[in-house]
Amino acid sequence: MPDTSSRERARNGALWAAMTSERIERDENVWTWRLVLFLRAMAVLSILQGLYHWAQVTGFVGGEEEAFESQPIAWQAATVYFAVIELVAAVGLWLATPWGAVVWLTTVVSMAVIELMFPGIYGGSLIVVGVEAVMLAAYLVLAWMAARERPP
Repeated sequence: MPDTSSRERARNGALWAAMTSERIERDENVWTWRLVLFLRAMAVLSILQGLYHWAQVTGFVGGEEEAFESQPIAWQAATVYFAVIELVAAVGLWLATPWGAVVWLTTVVSMAVIELMFPGIYGGSLIVVGVEAVMLAAYLVLAWMAARERPP
């Protein structure tokens, strides 16, 4: 029976080594882990925004006077654009791919530009622009910190 206890000790030792190396690796990549969590949160938000835009296109939200067909062409084009690009960005963000971040950054900048430069389309809300700016700044800080923890 001493063979069983030595096997058990070896297995426990291997398990302990795996757990500590995982903890060390996680500690070394804490900013990368935070960046991935942020990207996943933005993916969920992008899915919700994309589905909301599709609900506008299909008529699930709003009344008769707010129907998609009765809106100006600029509003319709912007709504369809965001309905598609938000869902594409969500997939890329969830997978934490570089193209997902690029598509998401495109949506963030596009929404801010539409709100600021073309207030007739969505109303020109400075709150939306502020939220988009905060999300962009958070992404840039997290990406910068994650890049610093990886050796060149």
